[in-house]
Amino acid sequence: MGTSVSIDEVWIEFIHTRRSKLRDHLIMEYAPFVRFVVGRLGIPSTTLLDAEDLVGYGMIGLINAIDRYDPSRGVRFEAFATARIRGAVIDQLRALNWLPRSAASRTRQIESALASLEQRLGRPASEDEAALEIGVSTERYRQMLMEVGTTVLSLDAPLGVAAQDDEGAVLADLLEDHRAVSPVELAEQSELVTALSTAIERLPSRERLLLALYYQEELTMKEISKVMCVSESRVCQLHMQAIMRLRGTLGTYLYGQAGVIRVAGVTRGRRSAPATKSS
Repeated sequence: MGTSVSIDEVWIEFIHTRRSKLRDHLIMEYAPFVRFVVGRLGIPSTTLLDAEDLVGYGMIGLINAIDRYDPSRGVRFEAFATARIRGAVIDQLRALNWLPRSAASRTRQIESALASLEQRLGRPASEDEAALEIGVSTERYRQMLMEVGTTVLSLDAPLGVAAQDDEGAVLADLLEDHRAVSPVELAEQSELVTALSTAIERLPSRERLLLALYYQEELTMKEISKVMCVSESRVCQLHMQAIMRLRGTLGTYLYGQAGVIRVAGVTRGRRSAPATKSS
């Protein structure tokens, strides 16, 4: 293929002809993308799996994606191929039981040594005795335990066969997001907003206007005094009176320090409320 031919043109021709030469060209074009996807799986070197082996598994997924890709569906190839590359790697790791042959061999070696020592000694063997039985140092024995005990869990691992599709669920979907609002908190916030809205609706129109100008429009007390044609001190009085009315209706739950109304943890934006003495 000439370098002047764009990848889009290669795709168009390949979809219509399915020529092996074009297929090979696409595989070479997206080979770096396979390394990127495999790298994001975060499989550490402690698994004793060769990085090139993982890329090789990913290439199987890439080839499958190239053969099945249909650009008429309007999905970018990278998005379509990611799930298949990821799935091919994970399927191979599952087939290997997440342990390479060397790690499996170490597992059998340790198990055999411990069983043999316990039978001879009539008690559980110590780490030093097990290391001596295997013929390694105690530190190396401990390292072997770490290697065979390592379990690789990718956050991108699909949760089922159907999850290998583009919109499938992955392991990361099961992890709790501590920044997210819990259902209980969400319900409490909803009830709080409803109660506060009802309480504000019951305020005199003048006080509702003042709160709207201060908390929504974020005007200063001086600016509000000009809008309402009253003195600034009178604005402060009306503001405090409105706050007290709301406190009486909803309780101190809605009232924070310095006379600032707090709804679901959100306070007034640019300016704080005027300082007042707490009752």
